Amino acid sequence: MSESIKGRGAQKKQHNRFHELHHETRDDYLNYCHSEGEAADDNHTKYLEVFPKTFVNKVTSPDIGMGYSANPYQGCEHGCVYCYARNSHEYWGYGPGLDFERTILVKKNAPKLLEEKLSSKSWKGDIIVFSGNTDCYQPIERKLQITRRCLEVMMRWKHPVGIITKNALILRDLEILKALNELNLIAVNISITSLSEDTRRLLEPRTASIKKRLEVVKTLSEHNIPVNVMMAPIIPSLNSHEILPLVKQVAALGARSVAYTVVRLNGQIGPIFEDWARKTIPDRADRILHQIAECHGGQVNDSTWGRRIKGSGVISEQIKSTMALAKKKYLPEGGMPTLCADHYLQLKNPQLGLF
Repeated sequence: MSESIKGRGAQKKQHNRFHELHHETRDDYLNYCHSEGEAADDNHTKYLEVFPKTFVNKVTSPDIGMGYSANPYQGCEHGCVYCYARNSHEYWGYGPGLDFERTILVKKNAPKLLEEKLSSKSWKGDIIVFSGNTDCYQPIERKLQITRRCLEVMMRWKHPVGIITKNALILRDLEILKALNELNLIAVNISITSLSEDTRRLLEPRTASIKKRLEVVKTLSEHNIPVNVMMAPIIPSLNSHEILPLVKQVAALGARSVAYTVVRLNGQIGPIFEDWARKTIPDRADRILHQIAECHGGQVNDSTWGRRIKGSGVISEQIKSTMALAKKKYLPEGGMPTLCADHYLQLKNPQLGLF
């Protein structure tokens, strides 16, 4: 434990495989250091504005339940050690380890790009999910409010939107969410991987506390805003024993459904996760790594479509059966609503209202 870097998920810088895209740290970054419920460390988070030409991305993976995603930020200060999005940071010229959570790229022009997308003649009103890659409510959102301004654009256009987050900051925008919900335009996915604060601090060091996330589920549900809880990922021998109690608790708070994934350590996540495990939970590291491999045919990652998200083998089947039992017991009629694009389409083309 004495070797670990407090307040961070990754415990080392991981080399970027794409040498030609490598960046060196610059002194003119805007520097902030924020931690929700955690003491700040000496490793300041740096923010750099980027200027993308597009903002809405088509998701082609058949394993992901979304057609389009939008990410106001690249990199994520939450520092979840298992995060699959770490690999994408290499394409921006940074490493997937500490760089991913210390160097955050911000898209201040996102609301403008979103407006252009929704007003284009070719756009048909497909659901856009914030965020499919990194958390749209990570700490810097409190200051920059890019996600909030994007939601205001969605509301003006009466466009369906999904949100994935593990930060209680989403409640800042409750009034916008309520307005969207009145037109059946919003579905919220809250990520809760554990009910243990100790586990949360290890796995997701700069995220909202478990207590705050449970409050988000309760508050949104009280306003009839549909909430799906994502137990993602389930890690054998770390949080796999919590499936039944977690589903029971979120169901009692009003969640309409629960989804899960089995952890897979794709790309550079493997060495990052192993280094983290050996430094933070050395007594359990071998067991956890071996059981993750058992879920993926002897490797810590399986990239096969249709199998990579849920895993295979005895342990994965046990997880699947336990989750099915939990849903049958606590969410027998669970399910999220189908969002409506009719308001957007009619606003975009008033003549549709004649039919």
